[in-house]
Amino acid sequence: MQVKAPRGTYDILPNDSVKWQYIEKIMKDSAESFGFREIRTPLFEHTELFQRGVGQGTDIVSKEMYTFNDRSQRSLTLRPEGTAPCARVLIEHGVFSGVMPVKWYYQGPMFRYDRPQTGRYRQFHQFGVEAFGSNNPYLDAEVIILLVEIFSRLGLSDYELHLNSVGCSVCRDAYRQKLLHYIAPLKERLCQDCRQRYFQNPLRVLDCKIEACHQAIVGYPTIYDSLCPYCQEHYSRVKVALEDNGISYIHDNNLVRGLDYYSNTAFEIHLPGIGAQSAVGGGGRYDGLVKALGGPDIPGIGFALGMERLLLALDRLGKREFSQPSLDAFVVVMNDSYEMQGLQLLNELRRKGIRADKDYGGRSGKAQMKYAGKTAARFVVLVGEEEVEKGFWTLRDMQNKEQFQLGQEELISSIRCVIEAK
Repeated sequence: MQVKAPRGTYDILPNDSVKWQYIEKIMKDSAESFGFREIRTPLFEHTELFQRGVGQGTDIVSKEMYTFNDRSQRSLTLRPEGTAPCARVLIEHGVFSGVMPVKWYYQGPMFRYDRPQTGRYRQFHQFGVEAFGSNNPYLDAEVIILLVEIFSRLGLSDYELHLNSVGCSVCRDAYRQKLLHYIAPLKERLCQDCRQRYFQNPLRVLDCKIEACHQAIVGYPTIYDSLCPYCQEHYSRVKVALEDNGISYIHDNNLVRGLDYYSNTAFEIHLPGIGAQSAVGGGGRYDGLVKALGGPDIPGIGFALGMERLLLALDRLGKREFSQPSLDAFVVVMNDSYEMQGLQLLNELRRKGIRADKDYGGRSGKAQMKYAGKTAARFVVLVGEEEVEKGFWTLRDMQNKEQFQLGQEELISSIRCVIEAK
């Protein structure tokens, strides 16, 4: 038996979980301030959902999914991304028949079989938002503004926002023919994956991470130059809305995103200061996804952020010091005979919103005091013979080195007064 986490996974211990809680709260509060509400979907879905939604020829579906048959021989897949499950929820529960647009956010683990490296794992975590029911370019701008707002609240202002339009099905089909014609004589210079992409979806060649492939197709025609009038107008309005809200962006012809369901606006956000894996999140519009999954023709837009990449950025860029939450009070029971009274007091403190704990290791009173000091508790409450017989508790302020004898209500009031003033 191997007593270690599987390759590409890791444990989050208390010293790190405080960082996760900090980021999750900022993302949640930011999304809710924009009118988004939380949705939670299963960790696994029917495999067909991702084959149809993400795309049969994508790297995710063809190489990276964790797919298995259950005991009834149904093919199931651990979710590799969060958008297709949200679209499935929209269809299955008939949410589209209510008030639109629907604005959701989610967070949780995703799974892809990939070569583990810094910031990339086989079980990884994403925070994402999805807005269904409107193709308004100003909704595109709002979603991007939310993404930037999260970075602002995290103190990560040195970002690069990359922006492009991948057009609609009409102009993308025309562009596809141009790209096929251009790449055809260069195919042999491409990597094996890109040779396959050439036949399935040549736009994915532009998204290849191998530099040799980019060098091979230098000078390729851009989709921006092939946009139809509608897509040109849509993209123009998104850019103007961002500019009017003081948000800088970089038009990036290489940005096509790697999933089949994208249309029109596509965007990524980078943090150059964290190294080669600088793309922290991204998203775009996917107006054909819900229809492709068997639902009505409902447009959508969203983004996803990689939690591991954000944590890496906060660590490497030194944006914040994190401290563990400390105890407010530690109950020291001076004699085993008073364990019950100590436990009753402990639970009463907790009911009043005071973070409290006690020793369960059979330590002496003196040893408990030393242990209390290691927990960094602000107060120690002594429970001994005198306290029990005379009906008061001894409260010791570990910071000011002061000690008081107080009744229970006065004790609780004193502790709460101090912790609420922090």
